[in-house]
Amino acid sequence: MKNLKPSFEVIHPSFGNSFSYSRYRQKKNNKARVWHYHPEIELVYVNGGAGKRQIGSHISYYTDGDLILIGSNLPHCGFTNELTGNKSETVIQMKPTFLGRDFLEIPEMKNIQTIFDRAKGGIAFYGETKEKIGRKIEHMAAQSQFNRLLTILSVLHDLQDSKEYKVLNAESFLLETEVQDNERINIIFNFVKDNYRRQISLDEVAEIVSMTVPSFCRYFKKISNKTFTKFVNEYRLVHASKLLAEKPMSITEICFESGFNNFSHFNKSFREFTGKSPTEYRHELQSVFN
Repeated sequence: MKNLKPSFEVIHPSFGNSFSYSRYRQKKNNKARVWHYHPEIELVYVNGGAGKRQIGSHISYYTDGDLILIGSNLPHCGFTNELTGNKSETVIQMKPTFLGRDFLEIPEMKNIQTIFDRAKGGIAFYGETKEKIGRKIEHMAAQSQFNRLLTILSVLHDLQDSKEYKVLNAESFLLETEVQDNERINIIFNFVKDNYRRQISLDEVAEIVSMTVPSFCRYFKKISNKTFTKFVNEYRLVHASKLLAEKPMSITEICFESGFNNFSHFNKSFREFTGKSPTEYRHELQSVFN
């Protein structure tokens, strides 16, 4: 099981800055393909395109780009690949104390402390907020070190003021975990990522984290606020959503390619998950991708 070793990412601030700023053209960000975590808070802007969002126990499919804020030590996966079709991806990573341990305690920084706390569950922003903040983030590439700092403070303040957001993980998601828990979570998520196309037994996944099946089921429900079976099915449905939007495959082919072995069960699950049948979902998205 060496290939399931979780990834702890070490992040260094950009030269002359107290935080890391990276901008990638199209599919050039190849660092974050596996589940990983780090103490830094991460702000990601994907300019255009469509892809998967995997943050904590949450999985979903985004279209027309994305703006997400990920809390400290919250496991997540990369958001772009060769199929995303994005123009660029900008990633900002900052330690919760990047402004100094006491700086967030002053009254003027209350909004930033609040958004950092909310980010523990992962936040997706949409609408005008996504467009406005996305432009600000991209303009940082040409700014001086001092102006970059002023911009990131402004961005964090604006994100806290925005009403156009969705918290991705339930409040009960355990974020303040020990190192052992971080490793265990990453092993489980990496295993699902690599094996969702086939049937996964509870015995199998419990064994790789050295737990009994009952203990594993209780642990996973406590960690993610959902059963392991539901998590795997949601992962498969998000993959199916991406195929429906991007690949000229039949719905039957997509069903089996996504790990479902029963077409009627796939149809029923997809409707429960998205509120639409696979056919309706594909028709609705055609205008976005054509």
